[in-house]
Amino acid sequence: MIDVRENCLRTLHRIHEAAARSGRDPSSIRLIAVTKTIPPERIRQAVDAGIRDLGENRLQEALPKVEALADLELMWHFIGHLQTNKARKVMDHFHWVQCVDRSELAQKLNQAASKPLPVLIEVKLHEEANKSGVAEAQLPNLIESFKDCPNLRLRGLMAIPPYFDNPESVRPYFRKLHDLAERFGLPELSMGMSHDFEVAIEEGATMVRIGAALFGERQ
Repeated sequence: MIDVRENCLRTLHRIHEAAARSGRDPSSIRLIAVTKTIPPERIRQAVDAGIRDLGENRLQEALPKVEALADLELMWHFIGHLQTNKARKVMDHFHWVQCVDRSELAQKLNQAASKPLPVLIEVKLHEEANKSGVAEAQLPNLIESFKDCPNLRLRGLMAIPPYFDNPESVRPYFRKLHDLAERFGLPELSMGMSHDFEVAIEEGATMVRIGAALFGERQ
């Protein structure tokens, strides 16, 4: 039986240790629990352990959870590929959007916004065909397009590097994203998952998106 609360506490401790190794304040790193396929009752166990940020990547799956957990003070992050025709529903139910990868999506979110929405640009740092994200060469143009989106608050960058058995092999990708964020003066870096989040923190992550280390491997 998976002890979600114990897993959350253990992961928070690892975050603190990684921050300490990097000379960083642990409070500057936000743990986002990725709750894909996780039912509300197990999510509540994570909340009981202090988790307040939740990440979902499928709108249809997420909306019933948002409703079921409406009695809790939570921050919902949309972290999956987002179609433009779903922009309004995301705006209505999520506090952050971490997956803006094209100007058309930014414009749709801006039009749907009734209040300022913090967003991250998803950057594609490799050539895996099944991964979304804006190419590094197109990043300046996408950032420039936010000048026409007054209802969006561009806060930083997000990326999903390729998987390596050795987390050290992911370090160059995290470093690249950090360098891009610094180049454009963006403070937030969403990078690192269950198998490599400590390396991501060492390279400057301000958000880590963790699912399996909290809830176990998805079946």
